[in-house]
Amino acid sequence: MTGFLAIFRKEMANFFVSPIAYSVITIFLLISGFFFWANLSVMSLISLQAANDPMISQRINLTDVVVRPLTQNMSIVLLFLIPLLTMRLFSEEKKTGAIELLMTYPISDLSAVLGKFFAALAVLIVMLSGTISYPIILWRLGEFDVGVFLSGYLGLLMMGAAFAGLGIFVSIMTENQIVSAAISFGLALMFWIISWASSFAGQTWGVILKQLSILERLESFHKGILSLSDLSFFLFFTVFFIFLCLRSLESLRWRG
Repeated sequence: MTGFLAIFRKEMANFFVSPIAYSVITIFLLISGFFFWANLSVMSLISLQAANDPMISQRINLTDVVVRPLTQNMSIVLLFLIPLLTMRLFSEEKKTGAIELLMTYPISDLSAVLGKFFAALAVLIVMLSGTISYPIILWRLGEFDVGVFLSGYLGLLMMGAAFAGLGIFVSIMTENQIVSAAISFGLALMFWIISWASSFAGQTWGVILKQLSILERLESFHKGILSLSDLSFFLFFTVFFIFLCLRSLESLRWRG
């Protein structure tokens, strides 16, 4: 793929030269750190109560009280932050006219899209890497299911990749970064809560809506279960929007 590394390096430089990456990473670490502290506080309170009630002590553990709620809360935070990472990837170039230069370079459309996609994904990995202290702290406090922790983070990465593909597609469609972020968040939120309508959508449509729900698909990851259908869903979701990005760039070439 001609030009992939060039686009990737360019976007990574743009992320960290501007305050975008620093702001998003800082917000993510502050909020996730608060959730981690809050969950540990709840665990401490329950442990004190369990000292007087052996039945409670048998039912509580770090996995259920800290790890699962933490990854669930972090997924909600990423729902808000991923659109901020993708909002400028193409819309800024469309606004400044630089996208016309991009199309004249000896770079394939696939390289351009994947270079930007993996740059956004790299920032997401940096964000998640900033929470590496959490399992270290948990190991010092007691036993927890490492498998649940790792599967939860894999779910966050898969969800982030899916929303990054969605956000890049929206970014191609508009010249305004704020509009791009708003539409990306709105669409991501729709896929997040779409299963809420399943109870009154009828049996057939109810099943379809649940299958399309990001929230439903993440549930198995939070439980420590790696489901092939859920992994395939996120992969297909990401590839589908990357495909739409390529078709949109092709359309721009024809109109240009």
